[in-house]
Amino acid sequence: MRVKLNKGLNLRLAGAVTDLTPVEVKASKYAIIPDDFPGFLPKLDVKEGVEVKVGTAVMHDKTNPDLCLVSPVSGRITAIVRGERRKILRVEIESDGLQTKESFDLKMPLATLLARCGLLAMFRNRPYDIVPDPTLRPRDIFVTAIDSAPLALPLAAMLDKDASKVLATAVKALKSLTDGLVYVGINDEWPFDFIKDAETVTFDGPHPIGNVGIQIANVSPVNKGDNVWTLDVVTLYKIGKLLSSGEIDSSTLVAVTGPEVAAPYVASAIAGVEMKALLAGRLKDDGANKRIISGNVLTGSSVGMDGYLRSPYRHVSVIAEGDDVDEFMGWASLSLSKLSVNQAIPFRRLRKLFSPDARLNGGRRAMILSGEYDKVMPADILPEYLLKAIISKNIDDMEALGIYEVAPEDFALCEFVDASKLPIQQIVRDGLDYLRKELS
Repeated sequence: MRVKLNKGLNLRLAGAVTDLTPVEVKASKYAIIPDDFPGFLPKLDVKEGVEVKVGTAVMHDKTNPDLCLVSPVSGRITAIVRGERRKILRVEIESDGLQTKESFDLKMPLATLLARCGLLAMFRNRPYDIVPDPTLRPRDIFVTAIDSAPLALPLAAMLDKDASKVLATAVKALKSLTDGLVYVGINDEWPFDFIKDAETVTFDGPHPIGNVGIQIANVSPVNKGDNVWTLDVVTLYKIGKLLSSGEIDSSTLVAVTGPEVAAPYVASAIAGVEMKALLAGRLKDDGANKRIISGNVLTGSSVGMDGYLRSPYRHVSVIAEGDDVDEFMGWASLSLSKLSVNQAIPFRRLRKLFSPDARLNGGRRAMILSGEYDKVMPADILPEYLLKAIISKNIDDMEALGIYEVAPEDFALCEFVDASKLPIQQIVRDGLDYLRKELS
């Protein structure tokens, strides 16, 4: 099956990785951040000072005790950082450098195994874009093998040479969790054999073609009452390795990219690594204030130099803040360095690399029904009207306009082109949480 999509937008940004040879990065501190896992209600299983192994449960979900977040390293719990109302912000772990691993019983039911070893936390359930309930049986399972986000590392580059057999083992296992199909979305650059037992779909088009939600919308949309599980091919590969060894692999390749990185590179690290280790000696010494983003520039989280690599643990972007910039006409300048999608900008189609900063470039205002969202949304929904239904908390309209199909990341480009400067991804996240609360 092949799907060609024309809507979307590829951002041509400076700071891409050119050499895919990994550079090993070791650090002393790592962290688990519960906010990276929507729908997960954390309850601690450890205290400060406790020794842990790779795969030791650090916290579990209050409603599903088998669903765990596990330590990516062996070492000692050094801090449990809390916020308002004692909310758990993160658990910090000091590595002992040994990577001693827990062994998991492969005879237990697969859903329970994935939940206890922490891999199910890397899945998402549609609707609501939350960590799945291991007691539910999904209609289908969708795997994306494409990361089309700006400056992202190809997901296939994160797999070993023996990936085909390992992926086939994982797909065969996942088929036992659903009465439907396991779909794998690939593109023309997929270097491995087609995965046995999977329904492979080849996608062609600009970003957000790699978003699994866009793939679902163009293959088998989610309707009210459906549950569909999603994951990326890197997680699928880790499942295959778990089923052969009984141990989890917390290693990851991280693309360290962006206009403010002096020499973009691929880091071989451990999930949750401290940002200082990834960026030590890697940033440009140009005097600019820098925004350090765990993830890509569209959907990532600003973490700062004292932060940690956050889920999905494979990308870091660094751009200028722009708070120290003084230019003629400010945001209204027609400088050739501006990145714009507006037809009125005569040089917008120049095939050059841009170095945007983090400025808002204008003020927030009422939503403008300009049709710009539709140009970058390759799904059969009406984005403006859905957003208005979410803002007004009109559940009937939300359902009618496709709320069950979407996730915040699907609206990242809408937020980028938005003339109203609205926090669209947060609006969608709030709407999904509100709908789940009201209908539960």
